[in-house]
Amino acid sequence: MKRRISIVALLGLLWSLHSAGPATAQDASEAKGLAIAQEADRRDTGFQDWSAELRMVLRNSHGEESTRDLRMRSLEVKGDGDKSLVIFDRPADVQGTALLTYTHKSGDDDQWLYLPALARVKRISSNNKSGPFMGSEFAYEDFSSQEVEKYTYKYLRDEPLDGQPCFVVERYPVDERSGYTRQVVWMDQAEYRVRKVEFYDRKKQHLKTLALNGYNQYLDQYWRAGSLSMVNHQTGKSTDLVWSNYKFRNGFKDSDFDQNSLQRAR
Repeated sequence: MKRRISIVALLGLLWSLHSAGPATAQDASEAKGLAIAQEADRRDTGFQDWSAELRMVLRNSHGEESTRDLRMRSLEVKGDGDKSLVIFDRPADVQGTALLTYTHKSGDDDQWLYLPALARVKRISSNNKSGPFMGSEFAYEDFSSQEVEKYTYKYLRDEPLDGQPCFVVERYPVDERSGYTRQVVWMDQAEYRVRKVEFYDRKKQHLKTLALNGYNQYLDQYWRAGSLSMVNHQTGKSTDLVWSNYKFRNGFKDSDFDQNSLQRAR
């Protein structure tokens, strides 16, 4: 009887060790992925506000292009996600169109779109935030600030990208209504800047890839990309955002980001 009990106990111990190994490795991977995201967030905290000009280049599957000129401003909100306002200046058929976004660390983000042709403000439903923004390959949810709390994480590996050592981290949206099931992010190890993101749709198929290039540093701390290029692998379309004239600490207030500001944007 004692021999039988000891063998059973030994088998149980071996099984528990075998089971604990992968779980421990997974926990470590999740902890490291979260730590990388938190460090990137820490380095980009305290900017207060910023503004920039950008050109949107839309390209169809045949390579034909159209362009739009925009302005964007953002306000850092203590204890919550950022507020942002995107305003279209050209061409004339979209002039004055504006998107206001309140990003939240938890719960649904708030977004409103002002359409000057209709002279009305339209609230973007949480169910529609995965839709394309103004015909581009960027979704409405892509214009929300990427708060740490909006994802769970898993560190995958270290891997060079364009000659720079990078962390490769997988992140999963907490919001079940996101248009993405997961994103794979390449972040450089020197400055924790996002260099590439692969987006996977609700069918878990590779949908889009975003490349970020031409980084410049502002106020000796805050890095911003000069270009963002989003390629849709399922349609063959792409959208480039080319950024210029970044300005920080403009003195923006909450009143610069209310619904009335949408109609004043023009």
